[in-house]
Amino acid sequence: MAIKTGNSSQGIKALDEMIAELKKLPGIGEKTATRLAYFILRQPENFALGLSESIKSAREKLHSCSQCCTFTEETMCEICNNPERSDEILCVVEEPSDVMAFEKSRQFQGKYHVLHGSLSPLDGIDEGKLKIRELQNRIKQGQIKEVVLATNPTVEGDTTALYIARLIKYNDIKVSRIAHGIPVGAEIEYLDGATLGKALQNRVSL
Repeated sequence: MAIKTGNSSQGIKALDEMIAELKKLPGIGEKTATRLAYFILRQPENFALGLSESIKSAREKLHSCSQCCTFTEETMCEICNNPERSDEILCVVEEPSDVMAFEKSRQFQGKYHVLHGSLSPLDGIDEGKLKIRELQNRIKQGQIKEVVLATNPTVEGDTTALYIARLIKYNDIKVSRIAHGIPVGAEIEYLDGATLGKALQNRVSL
């Protein structure tokens, strides 16, 4: 049975608290949070219960993979446990969701390392809050021959990639950065200058 919103002070307080919590999600502002709150309240009760239970279950069961630091229910994730994946090439990404994106491409057969963010001094995120030390420990094991820095093409992502590259350049491994440029199927006249600039910088010989 859907919950009906009323005008009592208790109902308004509960709604305000719900909206305040939803606003803490990335990319969710006041209007979107309000819209989501009312949507949830209009649904049958089992919808809200199922949503809260799935969040609770995920928080209880998921933890960091002991090797790559992505989320998993086991001690080590499926990719790290897969003997068919190469231990010689490591793709460094910012978030666990980035691993899923690369896996959908089916173009990478190495393993991953998740930083859980990017360097952002203004937000109080330094190297100590990222999984950089864990990355260094993996490199010291000596199996890795190439590290692909696949952080986002943002100021923070580029800064993080440069920092890691300088940190590990003394190891006898190849360090590369994913190419940034024109998306497949895009029309040049509609692209911004920064994207076109990256495409020119990352041009290849034919």
